[in-house]
Amino acid sequence: MLQLNDVHVYYGGIYAIKGISFAVPKGKIVSLIGANGAGKSTILRSIVGLVQPRSGSITFQGENLQGKRTDRIVKSGITMVPEGRRIFPNLTVKENLRLGAFPRDNDGAMAEDLNWVYELFPRLKEREWQKGGTLSGGEQQMLAVGRALMSRPSLLMMDEPSLGLAPKLVQEIFEIIKQIHKQGVTILLIEQNALAALRICDYGYVLETGSIIMHGTGQELLQHQGVRRAYLGIAE
Repeated sequence: MLQLNDVHVYYGGIYAIKGISFAVPKGKIVSLIGANGAGKSTILRSIVGLVQPRSGSITFQGENLQGKRTDRIVKSGITMVPEGRRIFPNLTVKENLRLGAFPRDNDGAMAEDLNWVYELFPRLKEREWQKGGTLSGGEQQMLAVGRALMSRPSLLMMDEPSLGLAPKLVQEIFEIIKQIHKQGVTILLIEQNALAALRICDYGYVLETGSIIMHGTGQELLQHQGVRRAYLGIAE
């Protein structure tokens, strides 16, 4: 579905992404794990056109994404839940969600998807007319995910969805990710919570200073001694 081939990205004089290649097959959950500064968020920003690679190729369902405007990429079926949620604090929950459906013009389907989001996140239904900025951190993350789902993406990219959440809410968010996946949405997940990410992913890539240093199934990486020591805090 999504394919990156030998992608190189620079931020000014910083060599941020160093020839990365990986694929996200249709219907799978793929996780990118690594420390802060490894280049995980830069990869997502490159995919949606917010950063232009110096070289390499990014294709989605066989179509080249480079040079496309971000709104056109979203309309092609890719949506991102950004790090830090980035909701609109002065708009209501419902207004935030409706903004997520901007690529679409079918009001009937929009109403149906709004109900779908409320089924996934009943708390958002309860707070439908509450301003986004008054929600708790966990509720704001639910709103950010729900807003992304309103575009009915084929590929949902999530940047640190568990960041800053209490352990109970982290578990809840990952359960929601599994529910979304079961409904046919392909997911590219970036997470510092390597344990949670690898437990639910089909395949994972470990990034370090802009390069992929390791890859394998989620279970393979969970059992890898280097991953366990560096990212899971488990000393052998």
